Amino acid sequence: MKILISNDDGYQSEGIKVLVKYLAKDHEVVVVAPNENKSASSSSLTLNRALKPIKIDTNIYSIDATPSDCVHLALCGFLEDTFDLVVTGINFGANLGDDVIYSGTVAGAIEGRFLGLPSIAISLASWEGKNFESAGRVISQIVSQIHTSQLSHDTVLNVNVPDVAYEDIKGFQTTRLGKRHMSEASIQDKDDSNAYWIGENGKEADNGVGTDFHAIANNYVSVTPLQIDLTKYNEIDTVSVWLDQIK
Repeated sequence: MKILISNDDGYQSEGIKVLVKYLAKDHEVVVVAPNENKSASSSSLTLNRALKPIKIDTNIYSIDATPSDCVHLALCGFLEDTFDLVVTGINFGANLGDDVIYSGTVAGAIEGRFLGLPSIAISLASWEGKNFESAGRVISQIVSQIHTSQLSHDTVLNVNVPDVAYEDIKGFQTTRLGKRHMSEASIQDKDDSNAYWIGENGKEADNGVGTDFHAIANNYVSVTPLQIDLTKYNEIDTVSVWLDQIK
């Protein structure tokens, strides 16, 4: 296959280098990724300035842009290539539960799906980052079998890999997104009392059996099928009745 690779940690990050290493063994890969860390950029697109891809090496491009920008331009702009698959990652840190709303890595995969390609986001679920090679082997396995899947056209796979040696991974689990508590309080900047840093993610709230949190905690690879349609269908009638009362 011909695979478009991107991420939100930047084209020089360890995760994307490992991703290329493993997928390039059996596939043709092209990297179009941010020039620096763009974590938590979600699905933002840059519309207030032109974006200039810079060729770093053969099939490696860097852009001062978000992951969604990178995937969008690669599929709709400066490349003439026809791709079969989009893979984003390997993210440094987990994308579990509510994280997927903010994640640039997941957003890059969603952009690929918006543009008609099967897409996978993969993350190493730790801030220690000791076992990117394990994640590389996992994504190689998944990609080698993606052609056999019967996934619908609007599905994105969100993969999280425990940060352990490959031999210590217990297997794969299909999971749902867990939930976090409210995020931690913002932190006042030590040099400027009028400036604040965004607080850390909230602690795990829903992390029971079947969730992505539970799979990772028990050394399983978590594979969560995500849908792009955010409509809450079971509330449509409730909202309709309410609106009828205020007309």
